Amino acid sequence: MERFTTFITEHNKLVVGATFALALVCAILILFVRVNYDLAAYLPESTESKRAFDVIDEQFNERVPNARVMVRNVNIAEALAYKEKLQAIEHVTEVVWLDDVASITTPLEMLNQTLVEEYYHEGNALFEVAITSGAEPAAVEEIYALIGPDNHVTGQAVSTAEAEVMTGNETTNAVMILIPIVILVLILSTRSWLEPLFFLLAIGVSILMNFGTSIIMGEICFITMTVSPILQMAVSLDYAIFLLHAFQRFRETESNVAEAMRKAMKKSFVAIAASAATTFFGFAALIFMRFGIGADLGLSLMKGVVFSFLSVVIFLPAFTLMAYKLIDKTQHRRLVPSFKNIGKPFARFRIPVFLLVLVVIVPCFLAQSHTTFTYGMESSVGSETRSARDTAVIKEQFGHVIPSVVLVPRGDSAREAALVEKIETLPKVSSVVSYANKVGVEIPVGFLDDAINNRFYSNEYTRIIVYADILPEGDEAFGLIEDIRSAVQSYYGEAGMTTGQVATLYDMKLVVTEDNKITNLIAVLAILLVLIIAFRSAVLPLILLATIESAIFINLAIPYFMDETLIFIGFLIINTVQLGATVDYAILFTENYRTYRQTMNVHVALLKSFGDAFFSILVSASILASAGFALWITSTNNIVSVLGLLLFRGALLSFLMVVTFLPAALLLFDKAIGRLTWRANFFQEKAKHERPNKQRNKTIPEKGLS
Repeated sequence: MERFTTFITEHNKLVVGATFALALVCAILILFVRVNYDLAAYLPESTESKRAFDVIDEQFNERVPNARVMVRNVNIAEALAYKEKLQAIEHVTEVVWLDDVASITTPLEMLNQTLVEEYYHEGNALFEVAITSGAEPAAVEEIYALIGPDNHVTGQAVSTAEAEVMTGNETTNAVMILIPIVILVLILSTRSWLEPLFFLLAIGVSILMNFGTSIIMGEICFITMTVSPILQMAVSLDYAIFLLHAFQRFRETESNVAEAMRKAMKKSFVAIAASAATTFFGFAALIFMRFGIGADLGLSLMKGVVFSFLSVVIFLPAFTLMAYKLIDKTQHRRLVPSFKNIGKPFARFRIPVFLLVLVVIVPCFLAQSHTTFTYGMESSVGSETRSARDTAVIKEQFGHVIPSVVLVPRGDSAREAALVEKIETLPKVSSVVSYANKVGVEIPVGFLDDAINNRFYSNEYTRIIVYADILPEGDEAFGLIEDIRSAVQSYYGEAGMTTGQVATLYDMKLVVTEDNKITNLIAVLAILLVLIIAFRSAVLPLILLATIESAIFINLAIPYFMDETLIFIGFLIINTVQLGATVDYAILFTENYRTYRQTMNVHVALLKSFGDAFFSILVSASILASAGFALWITSTNNIVSVLGLLLFRGALLSFLMVVTFLPAALLLFDKAIGRLTWRANFFQEKAKHERPNKQRNKTIPEKGLS
């Protein structure tokens, strides 16, 4: 450690120059990092919807429809003209309308009216459109230009396009709100006007490095793009605060600035490393998710923690030594009162809060496990967007007609016809489009044009499109997918497959339910191991985990009690993020308690710990809560917004638990902690010594003792 600190302080200009050069390279690389907006792409390859989608992609020219376009006040001829124009748009691979499922040379009155009204109702035409994955923004923009503002577009492709357009702007907006709040918090917590800028510079450099190196991942999810820089800043500013606060303390005792920095680096290194380790392992749990978004976000956040740690222990000391005179020239008086005696008013709340938590924790644990979730991109788009308004209009006119695709082995026409007939009888199925019921199994495939044949058949598979009047997700939609898959399996066993928007969301639900159990267990065990190593205790790690997990359970139970649905990614991520990011508060408080407990009784030790740790915990929680607040109020994407709300609320709950529940737990379990902590060396109050009785050579109790 001595050689490391000496090298940094003696070669500070070299370190700063190399860091800025690396940050510049990474800033350029960010321009070449691809962003993926398709959540379905992150499903495991083994899921049925993903396997079926890959088959369609390889063997069929037409894709699964992922957009619906409604054009008002048109006749049949005008509708057909719109269809041709839609088909001419680049990246639109297929447009399905009434003429594809019925003969429009026949008067409409003579056709099945239920079928007609799925595509043409009261002069309004509804087209089912398939747009190539990855090209949604350009295609949707051309569709808007074609149909104008008075007509409407909805569907998964539209939601994806909106998410892509919004992501960059919303990240910028969140940062623009967060940075002033963070600067204000840091100004209140430091003694220099410029010191907060040093903190932000160190973390800003690490954010550039993190995103630039994401090029090795090939691409990152738009959720990672939006959330990662905000979370990285929020969870790692503490590292810079630890270092510069230690530096200021050693400046008071050391005349040599470089020596003060070396001592500050040594003194703060363990605290910074421990804080980074718990956060790192909390994020690491995400990479064990089968759903690829977890690995994408987890890896990005893990890299972020590492780069922030390296920036604080290497770049920040070097840069501070180059610019410390500016800190000296911009000193200001303390702007907040001392919190040394803050523990006394809080002491009266700790036992009541402890008992209250014991009462509510079981209901909260049960409630958070019964929260209703949403999974799709359509549910992630805010209600004020055009796609939300268009969705409402199309729903009112045509209902929610959602397409799903069934793939079965080609070759057995009779079995295909029987399956189609069975699917047509399922509740909420409005129509089924297949060769068997639209052309007829009695007509050999070779008698028809290849354009018609290729719509239904590949070399290996038969394609059947099932339209259902349902919302894209929920119990009704997922129940229908289960029924369709059951019907397919009864005729074709495991050889048949179902995909489409509803099937994809259903598979997401299955995957995420298992992922949630695995990631939570891994995060808890990893952080428990870190705490055991750090505290060498059988009791303290359990108390710390109980403190933060209780805050998490309460946070996630609130949507259930308020009868709100919760976007699954928010639920999935907040478990590990809140645990990894806020367990530091408990570590800081507990480390102070353990140190003071070696020289004083438990009550005094807790009061001293409170006074020493309260302000640091308050600053850290304020920054994390501000990050969540910025994401919450700026994002029109509900996935990001809900995650921000959970982070905002979770940081405040963790703070309250650490300053109330944790001291009570330490007080109640103090004796067990002393016995079950290796080399605890807790202070033992000496009983008042008995006075020796010189006459009898015996001891008698002092006055007042029995």
